[in-house]
Order: sequence, then C-alpha cells, then structure tokens
Amino acid sequence: MLRVVLLSMVMNLGACSDICSNEEVSRSTSLNGRFDAVTFQRDCGATTGFSTQIALVPVNGRLDRASTFYRADDDHGAARAGAWGGPWVETIWLTGDELLVRYAAKSRIFEQNEDVDGVSVRYEADVR
Repeated sequence: MLRVVLLSMVMNLGACSDICSNEEVSRSTSLNGRFDAVTFQRDCGATTGFSTQIALVPVNGRLDRASTFYRADDDHGAARAGAWGGPWVETIWLTGDELLVRYAAKSRIFEQNEDVDGVSVRYEADVR
C-alpha cells in the first residue's frame, strides 16, 4: 500500500510542472551586432492574462537562457494590446549600447531595468 501512495505522489508532482509558455514576438539586433532585444509574450494559462516581456540575449541567442528586463501586462484591458495579445511595446536601438523601449501608456509595469549587460535602456510611454 505504501508503494501505491508513494507512486501516486510522484506522479502528482510531475503534473505540477510549469504551465507557462513563451512565444517570441519580435527580435531586433543592436547596431553593433552584439545583442538582440527579444520581445515575447508569456502565457500562464486561462486564469491569467498575457504579459509582454523583453529580454536581452547575445545575437541569435536563445530566449530560454535570457534575463528578462521588462515585464508588463495590460492591467485588465486598460492598456492598448499588441497583435500578440499582451500590451503593445516596441524596441528601437539608438546606438550599439542604448535601447529605447516604447510601451502602451496604461500598461501595468512589473519590471523595468535601465541597465542590462552594459546596455542603457530608456523607456517612453506611448499614449496612442
């Protein structure tokens, strides 16, 4: 009986894996060719909305090994949505080590770092 209980517990733990998934929306390469700013949508199931996130990776790098520096959601529909479902955002490289992130003005911001791996990140709310 103990074996059956232990086996059941192990099987249930396997079912508790991360249900979130990331879908790449866009990728823009820095002017010096060192980094990609990767915009992606994170979806954690039917009980949560989509979030828009941005990560910096080495050029052509993998998103799953990146460190996210911007995270936002649409604050229950208040912010303008992008074509992917999460709040609208765009990235514009100003120089090789300076990035501008424009985002929907009513986005609910959870993370907004201004220095990422030596890249200076500026943010601008877009009120459209």
